[in-house]
Amino acid sequence: MPTKTRQTETEQVDESQLTPQQKSAITRRKNKEAAAAAASGAASTDEASATPAAKTTTRKAAAKTTAKAGAADAATKPAAKRGHKAATAEEPAKAATDETPDEVEDHHEDVEPEVLEEADVEDLHDIADDAVADDVETEKKNDEDEESSEAPRSRTEERGGFVISNVDDDAPVAQVTVSGATADPVKDYLKLIGKVALLNAEQEVDLALRIEAGLYAEHKLKELPEDADKRTRWDFEQIIHDGKIAKNHLLEANLRLVVSLAKRYTGRGMLFLDLIQEGNLGLIRAVEKFDYTKGFKFSTYATWWIRQAITRAMADQARTIRIPVHMVEVINKLARVQRQMLQDLGREPTPEELAKELDMTPEKVVEVQKYGREPISLHTPLGEDGDSEFGDLIEDSEAVVPADAVSFTLLQEQLHSVLDTLSEREAGVVAMRFGLTDGQPKTLDEIGKVYGVTRERIRQIESKTMSKLRHPSRSQVLRDYLD
Repeated sequence: MPTKTRQTETEQVDESQLTPQQKSAITRRKNKEAAAAAASGAASTDEASATPAAKTTTRKAAAKTTAKAGAADAATKPAAKRGHKAATAEEPAKAATDETPDEVEDHHEDVEPEVLEEADVEDLHDIADDAVADDVETEKKNDEDEESSEAPRSRTEERGGFVISNVDDDAPVAQVTVSGATADPVKDYLKLIGKVALLNAEQEVDLALRIEAGLYAEHKLKELPEDADKRTRWDFEQIIHDGKIAKNHLLEANLRLVVSLAKRYTGRGMLFLDLIQEGNLGLIRAVEKFDYTKGFKFSTYATWWIRQAITRAMADQARTIRIPVHMVEVINKLARVQRQMLQDLGREPTPEELAKELDMTPEKVVEVQKYGREPISLHTPLGEDGDSEFGDLIEDSEAVVPADAVSFTLLQEQLHSVLDTLSEREAGVVAMRFGLTDGQPKTLDEIGKVYGVTRERIRQIESKTMSKLRHPSRSQVLRDYLD
């Protein structure tokens, strides 16, 4: 009991010099001192043999830790903001004070009086101040977290029906790229069709049988009455579906055949991918018409359909000016014969030689060659620098030569000056007779209707006027234009 009395007196002296926050910290320290000492190993059996200095150091560290935890609960804050924080701070305190009152009393009896005497007032002030400072800093950080959580994450607001955002609209949009895709569509297509394995003759026959069964089932399904058995209808639909699967398999396994044939027609006015797509249409037709009973490979049969589809597409789409298909075939035949004769003769064949070889007239050969010419743009650049265009070399037959234009203007002026020496009727008759007014000469009847006289009278006026114009006084100024 003397130990407890001395301990109480020391605490009364110390608490008289402390602030309310510091007093609360000291109270907490008393309640948690035993738990802190036990956690640091002070409650072990070897504690009795430890020196007073070591015990003092251990007790100070435990007291400082306990005081900080207590001061965090005792700081003055609004009740609305400290509700959840006080509950959080009290959880370690409850864990430390779960011991029974008897156990707490035993711990107080184990504490030696010298320990409390050495924990002077200055140390208690420092411990309490540190605890209060830590608590204020923690609350400030929590308040900032609450404010930031209330703000929109995307930093966008809605004001008056408008969305306000700080996002930079001019920032480049990230491009989404598909895994495995490249910038070359031809390469991607070849890589895709290369995944399907080629077929042997037995597999082609098996697929052809399934396709034939599907077509037959589709025909029989159309003939079924409306009240037919559902099971029978379902069986036909399954066979049709299996036939479509077989058709797609046969198509996909021969797409590489189309590519190999399309390569022969590149550089003739159509893109390579367009040639492939047109050839695929011919491949579909070949699958539908393939007769497996003939004993030939499917590729042998499909080649002709693919070539026909590609050549027909080139005839319709490759040229700027469309030429009928039959004429395109004649042009191609003429080009083949011309190349062959060029190799045999060592020179360009004449139209007569080509006509004899093609069994047509020379005039027809020239006409076909003219149809086969490709149009050339007048804006095609010429030379290495490209300073001039092809149109610069074409003569404009309708263009007026500047010298001729000046001469014609002077002639008009001289004619008007000569006609001014005649009477109004004489000048009008000559002007309308030779088209000097509108460029359209008029007949005697038309002029007679204008002046209300007969055509014979107009002829007489014209003859008299021309005699006057032939007089040297009038014709001399016009003789220079006769050359």
